[in-house]
Amino acid sequence: MTKTNDQLVKALTTDNNFRVLAVNATGVVQTAQQNHDLHRTATAALGRTLVASLLLANSTLKGKEGLTVRLNGQGPLGGMIVDADAAGHVKGYVQHPDVDLPQTDKQEEDVATAVGTDGFLEVLKNQGGAQPYASSVPLVSGKIGDDFTYYLAKSEQIPSALGVSVAFTTDDHVAVAGGYLIQTLPGADETAITELEKRLQTLPSIATSLQENPDPAQLINTIFGAEHVKILDHLPVSFYCDCSKEKFAHSLAGIGRKDLQQLIDEDHGAEVVCNFCGQKYDFSEADLVQILNDQAKDDENDE
Repeated sequence: MTKTNDQLVKALTTDNNFRVLAVNATGVVQTAQQNHDLHRTATAALGRTLVASLLLANSTLKGKEGLTVRLNGQGPLGGMIVDADAAGHVKGYVQHPDVDLPQTDKQEEDVATAVGTDGFLEVLKNQGGAQPYASSVPLVSGKIGDDFTYYLAKSEQIPSALGVSVAFTTDDHVAVAGGYLIQTLPGADETAITELEKRLQTLPSIATSLQENPDPAQLINTIFGAEHVKILDHLPVSFYCDCSKEKFAHSLAGIGRKDLQQLIDEDHGAEVVCNFCGQKYDFSEADLVQILNDQAKDDENDE
């Protein structure tokens, strides 16, 4: 696997018209492809969603806050779930990782067909409250970037441009992955907005820019010109899963004593696989008995 220096950069334009985030998440998407044995189209779809979720989380959250993105357009990929936080961590999985469709007439990955458009993009924000804040919008294209842009306009009330890209080597491994998020600031000049819209149509692709220079700050400079932006922050990003055997033990305790006893009597153990990272955890018969005993003690203490 190629060694990458994944990072997210935050910036403001010097005319105070735009807030900009750009990310190189090549290693993130390479890890996802490897962990889930993703085929090419599935990699492109989940990769774009991982990149977009990183951008969204780091544009709207702070501290230890996080969000969950759920996306299902009823296409052959099925559902996708991604968790991202303001610290640069992201993880995710797709229901059907073996989806691989022919490219479009423009020689692009057919993510739109794989995802479908008969569904919603839902975002749940965990900002410290008792319940996460949830909002959703219908899918507009299934291409991911357009769908997140629409979400920001409708649910966040922020006019935005979000671009995401995943490019491949000749043997279908991830070559580069990244994206940008541009948000208009209050009082932004309408002429500047119009000029930006025109410029975005003429720029090299995100993949091309990051392959020429992996620093996401250079992607921002390409869009606005280095003299017109002020870089505010660099943040490392990574595919990170906080699963553990202890957490899955807690989950097993929640299935009920009858089902747990059945696992002990019939299977004499259990194997649990994390959906997000593919890590496997083996629970021996003794482990399950211990969970069952601990559950019984907890029930006694509650009486």
